[in-house]
Amino acid sequence: MKRMRRFLVCAGLAVTLTGCGAATVKPNYTTTNPDLMRIGGEAPGNKEPEIIDMGSYCLKVTDKWKADGKTPDGQSIWVKDSYRNVVPCH
Repeated sequence: MKRMRRFLVCAGLAVTLTGCGAATVKPNYTTTNPDLMRIGGEAPGNKEPEIIDMGSYCLKVTDKWKADGKTPDGQSIWVKDSYRNVVPCH
């Protein structure tokens, strides 16, 4: 019984040391579309609202950038919010 307990303690210790010694995965903050997310620097400029003719109605599209946290090395994460409103066509 003592041998079994000693074996389990040693096995648990070995598993714990192996897990803690493994390299951590480095986060990858990239995107294939930089129009949606950017890392670091100053806030990207906001465009003027755009009106898109959809045929029987028009959409007013407004894009706004906001800071949405920081990377582990302290860089700002900028994400874009898009707001859409139905407006009369001119």
